[in-house]
Amino acid sequence: MKGECLCGEIAFEIEGNLPNLYQCHCSLCRKATGSAANAATFVPSTRFRWLSGEQKISSFQKSTGYRSDFCSACGSPVPNPLRDKELIWVPAGLLDESFEASVTVHLHLGSAALWEHDAERCLRLEAGPESLEMLEEALKQPAQ
Repeated sequence: MKGECLCGEIAFEIEGNLPNLYQCHCSLCRKATGSAANAATFVPSTRFRWLSGEQKISSFQKSTGYRSDFCSACGSPVPNPLRDKELIWVPAGLLDESFEASVTVHLHLGSAALWEHDAERCLRLEAGPESLEMLEEALKQPAQ
């Protein structure tokens, strides 16, 4: 399975089937992704290979050990090795192909954003809105 960042400068490949996914709802993951949670998995480093763009990877690390690697061109989070483990953290959204896996673990729900809990009751569209005006109008409506 192949994956790449938003601009395509960084690409990688994973051999074999992917394990199931987890979603982390902590404040660090929200800030790193700009979303309610990250969705990711871990793969053995022996099954992971960079195809291109490794020199484009920038890193940020907190004193707590939290690390975020990202593309220096487009800002997409990219895979990175787990400290002291033979595992690679892989953001699920970078994967190009459809795959059969489920989110089987949710982490840090105690610090999840309050607005995240409304997601199941909100308007759901199969594709983008027909217009920006339609989206603006939908945003004015109370949650269902």
